[in-house]
Amino acid sequence: MNIAIVGLGKIGLPLAVQFALKGHKVFGVDINEKTVSLINQGLEPFPGELNLEHNLKKVISTKNLFAMTDTVLATRQSDAVVVVVPLVVCDLEIPDFGMIDSATKLIAEGLRPGTLVSFETTLPIGTTRNRFAPILEEISGLKAGTDFDLVFSPERVFSGRIFADLRKYPKLVGGINPKSSQKGVEFYSQVLDFDERSDLKEGNGVWNMGSCEASEFAKLAETTYRDVNIALSNQFALFAEKIGIDFYRVISASNSQPFSHIHSPGVAVGGHCIPVYPQFYLWSDPEASIVRCARAFNSSMPQRIVVLLEEMHGKLHKQCVVVLGASYRGGVKETAFSGVFSLVEKLEDLGATVYVHDPMYTNEELKELGFDPYSYGMHIDAAIVQADHLEYSLLLPSNLPGVKSILDGRNILRTEFWTGIKLKKFGST
Repeated sequence: MNIAIVGLGKIGLPLAVQFALKGHKVFGVDINEKTVSLINQGLEPFPGELNLEHNLKKVISTKNLFAMTDTVLATRQSDAVVVVVPLVVCDLEIPDFGMIDSATKLIAEGLRPGTLVSFETTLPIGTTRNRFAPILEEISGLKAGTDFDLVFSPERVFSGRIFADLRKYPKLVGGINPKSSQKGVEFYSQVLDFDERSDLKEGNGVWNMGSCEASEFAKLAETTYRDVNIALSNQFALFAEKIGIDFYRVISASNSQPFSHIHSPGVAVGGHCIPVYPQFYLWSDPEASIVRCARAFNSSMPQRIVVLLEEMHGKLHKQCVVVLGASYRGGVKETAFSGVFSLVEKLEDLGATVYVHDPMYTNEELKELGFDPYSYGMHIDAAIVQADHLEYSLLLPSNLPGVKSILDGRNILRTEFWTGIKLKKFGST
């Protein structure tokens, strides 16, 4: 089978490699010529994904994967087209469909009868049917669900472990009609393998959700749940701070029975998914007050953390403060919606001199992000742990000479290393 993957980012490229490993001919499409060139040389354009480099070299050597910039040509040569083009939220909390609309129009130009089109980019509910189907039909002259099949099948993987996650979680598929749904199920059954999951009533594999709307809803529900849960945990943690209770002990106790799944609190909620997808849900359901409140609360966490630091340290005006971690989470070199940006802004508003440290970034890269880099050994007055990089669990006072106060926003520092220095772990006593 010939397959086109449109969008060779951190999700699209591993997906293209996975399909090629199953013996299919894959045309990977991306607008970035440098990315295309690196892929065709068997080189990772973004290192850090487990097993990607090895698997990429393998499918390039067997000629099962070829990257290009021509979406129309790739579509014209393919039996199935999978779309993994980013959809982002602009400043007004409105989805920006520019990139994915453009890709859809190009797909429509090359669309042939009998082709399956699958959108894997997370979308507001109703987008596949009400936005993309009309675009594909108008330009191609073909009828969705009759002349070509159209489904939504969300990616459900975690950056850094994509190949493992593709096997671990059911693949959700929902079509514009029953015929498309069935075609989608048959397609994904040929390109994916699944681990045994005795805990799943339906078993692991490809799940037919019945409609593209149900499949869209499932992805937004699972990610929005996490945002709401984290917001609740953050609110609990702030209250625990006031009354002197170790909230992590409370979490452990509450989650010891099967009906409670309280997440860990933290300095910020970042990444491409959790801060963004609740906005897609709100776009579909603007009356969802709980979702809106949770998103606002999580967005306010960097400001609240800065207030906690000032309460323990004193005035931060003219103080040197380092934010430890530019990445939105530990072990990942990615700053999408990272709390570092708000933390630096709030600290500077208070008159502090702010530095940023991250073991995954060079000083030059931190400067490109707009930060003043910090190197271990520089004098500092206070610190905030923003990302739970493993390296920070071994951090010592000698790394931060002069530090008087540390607010650990990720509960990663080892308390026994910091005797005599004010150390507050957010949510812990």
